[in-house]
Amino acid sequence: MSIEEKILELCLELPPPSPQGGIYKSVLVIDGLAYFSGHGPYKSDGTLYLGKVGDEVDQEFATQAARQTGLAILANMKKYIGSLNRVKRVVKLLGLVNSAPDFHAHPAVINGCSELFAEIFGEDNGIGTRSAFGVTALPGNMTVEIEGIFEVS
Repeated sequence: MSIEEKILELCLELPPPSPQGGIYKSVLVIDGLAYFSGHGPYKSDGTLYLGKVGDEVDQEFATQAARQTGLAILANMKKYIGSLNRVKRVVKLLGLVNSAPDFHAHPAVINGCSELFAEIFGEDNGIGTRSAFGVTALPGNMTVEIEGIFEVS
């Protein structure tokens, strides 16, 4: 089953590709690796998941935000590389969580994205290396921001 078919089977909805918010490339492909800049939890209606975890929103909300960020990454991936079927594997994710000082479950939040990619690409190819940590603020008060590296054909 192709990746595009798997997304349909899972009844997942990719949001429209997110707008670029600065002077950078959203994706850069070099030697079979696609490097994706930080993406936020961009929803199909053009809004974002907003709020500081442990203060304004809870961990469950933040985990959903991380999952939505994974969908936003896939939407931009499709825009920039053409077909998600070109993705061979997830290589690396870096997750930032907008969190209160006493919130410490950053890896559990970013699992929302990691679990999504494992569902889509399978455990062997959907789980790569990863870092997750908390920050005091993210642009526009986004709940999470995730960047990634993917091997592509």
